[in-house]
Amino acid sequence: MWLEWVVAGLFGALIGAGEIVSQFRDEPDDALRTFPALGYMLFNALASLFALAIIRIFGWTMGVQDPAMTGWAQVVVAGFGAMALLRASIFNVRDGDNVITIGPSRFLEIVLASVKDAVDRKRAEQRGVAVSEIMKNVDFEKAWMALPAYCFGLLQNLPQEEQDKFGKKLALLANSPMSARVKTLLLGLTLMNLVGEKVLATAVKNLDDEIRASSPPPIG
Repeated sequence: MWLEWVVAGLFGALIGAGEIVSQFRDEPDDALRTFPALGYMLFNALASLFALAIIRIFGWTMGVQDPAMTGWAQVVVAGFGAMALLRASIFNVRDGDNVITIGPSRFLEIVLASVKDAVDRKRAEQRGVAVSEIMKNVDFEKAWMALPAYCFGLLQNLPQEEQDKFGKKLALLANSPMSARVKTLLLGLTLMNLVGEKVLATAVKNLDDEIRASSPPPIG
């Protein structure tokens, strides 16, 4: 049935999508819409379809006696079996303090790293434009404590460990000799990594009067 092939491909694509989402938590939907991410999802879908083809060529029934259910059992095994096969390592080689994995997982790691770099570069321009617009009227001295506290308050499940790491970065940023504008942009980018663009924009809008930069004095 053609539907079985479609479902097997969807299993693979969803597994690939899950890996992309885990790497870009701030705006996973934007990351998934990039061509590198779509290519990675297609790669995983094709792997599942290839696995299903192999299973059917050799006639593996997975121990299912009911002919009507055999096809779906093959689909499930192909979808998740391809995931396990691609992520398997045959053996490890130690090079000093480094452990090098030999097997399909090594190839997949290289592919995923390339996809991550490509997606990151693709989104860098979008993030730069977004943070510049969101933070354009924000005063760093007014916002560096209030804005993170409010953003973290909006979220319910941000791990304490992530908040602690952010606190250390924020302390370094506050004490750096950079200009106020650069500090403001870096504050926005660091927060965007944790809470996402939409939450950051909402927080800045809600705290507008509290963190807004003073208007420059009139000329003349």
